[in-house]
Amino acid sequence: MTTPTRDGVALTTTAGNATDNHVMTNDGRTVVLVKNTGATVARIVTFRIARTVDGQAVTHRTASLVAGEQKIFGPFDVQDYGGQMQIDVAHAELTLTPITL
Repeated sequence: MTTPTRDGVALTTTAGNATDNHVMTNDGRTVVLVKNTGATVARIVTFRIARTVDGQAVTHRTASLVAGEQKIFGPFDVQDYGGQMQIDVAHAELTLTPITL
């Protein structure tokens, strides 16, 4: 987890793990920079919603990133995504950089 400062800090990036996926601390002020480091294929990242509505599962938020693209996602409400947010990546070409504001 990277916390910005006025002096600047180096980003801490994690390589995607499509088998074990990822869990990150979410305090409601966390954003995630996701980058597709691949050169040819779009890849999908999924942010898993932790709660249900009327006992029914809620569709998780997914996004596709074309080759070489990076996007920043968030912040993520703790009531919806939980304090330990689950992030699934479709391929190791996706990198994750969580940033807390």
